Amino acid sequence: MKKIKDIKEFKTLVEKTESLKGYRKPIGFGIARVDRGQLNNEKILQATFPIVNWKENYGSAAVFIAALLDSGVEIDFNESEFVCEIKKKFIKKAFKAFYPYLGEAEGEDHKNVQVIKTLHWMSEIDDLGDDYRVVFIFEDEAPKSVEVVYLKLYALSLRKADLRSLNLDGAFGILENVAWSGGVPIELDWLRANEIELKLEGSYPNIESVDKFPRFLAHIIPEDNTRILDSSKVRMGARLSAGTTVMPGASYINFNAGTTGPVMVEGRISSSAIVGAGSDVGGGASILGVLSGTDGNPVSIGKNTLLGANSVTGIPLGDGCIVDAGIAILEGTKVAIKPEELKKIKDANPNFDAKESGEIQFFKGLELAGLNGIHFRQDSTNGMILALRSKREVKLNSQLH
Repeated sequence: MKKIKDIKEFKTLVEKTESLKGYRKPIGFGIARVDRGQLNNEKILQATFPIVNWKENYGSAAVFIAALLDSGVEIDFNESEFVCEIKKKFIKKAFKAFYPYLGEAEGEDHKNVQVIKTLHWMSEIDDLGDDYRVVFIFEDEAPKSVEVVYLKLYALSLRKADLRSLNLDGAFGILENVAWSGGVPIELDWLRANEIELKLEGSYPNIESVDKFPRFLAHIIPEDNTRILDSSKVRMGARLSAGTTVMPGASYINFNAGTTGPVMVEGRISSSAIVGAGSDVGGGASILGVLSGTDGNPVSIGKNTLLGANSVTGIPLGDGCIVDAGIAILEGTKVAIKPEELKKIKDANPNFDAKESGEIQFFKGLELAGLNGIHFRQDSTNGMILALRSKREVKLNSQLH
């Protein structure tokens, strides 16, 4: 590949590459540094992407593909993904292709150029070894590699892809269960094999967790007004919108779950659960995931909704709802609504077609799913769960978010 002299030549290269038979623009792509097993060098324990491209920067994708093809690498565009180890030859070719943009690479734009520029500099100093991969996703199917699982987790955590929108089937079977120490994954078998020496030498690592997923903060830089008071409380693949606060204690946000705006989190947001802006997940409150009591139905919590301390929510809630502390609202929970409250709830939810009878009526929790402005309470005299029209406005302290 010759050195590209100007932007016109660059565009010609992109057009020529994209016109190749069978060529497909990738959904996502990027270059990753991988961590390998300490005992089994073939095991990929983690993939770190400095830049993630998601439905964007197709010119850079074409350059990477052109550099691979010119290096003698065959690419099957019919596959859902492609992962390839990159060598100095690829880097030099991509560097030549990006030449017209090298002078601009220090700015905010052209971050893929910055990646190639940095790798080019590194490769001139030392051998890069076999720890770098270029990764493409052509179709959102079940991932086949560690690198693609990580690319999808990055897309979710960077808010480039919507929660619940990506196919992560089989991800647990692909990722290795490892010990995490300072963001570095360590094979459990390696620890067992070297336990005696490490402990006698006083060099046994400080193990922070054992998991298949790393922590969110090990890979993602949050917004300036986002606070995470304990790094163990947020898993990689979670989404934290600006203004979210995650307190220590009983809080937790799983992968493929998170917030769509400023939210106070002092409870658990399970995988696939989404919480709307201005809501408050109280201390010890739990939003159930698809594998923990929702019959496979993902739970969304609307805006300005309050989940009281130690409450459990297993149904979607609309905006402006309240679940009192200590009660559980599940799909099968029997909820009583008095006639006067039913009318108010219907007024706030025109599509709720419950018939008014003039008597107390009972509904399953699932029948009230997604309704706005409901206050779920428990009658302390008889234990009955009640639904009323909420009279309180849930409002977060703007100075804290």
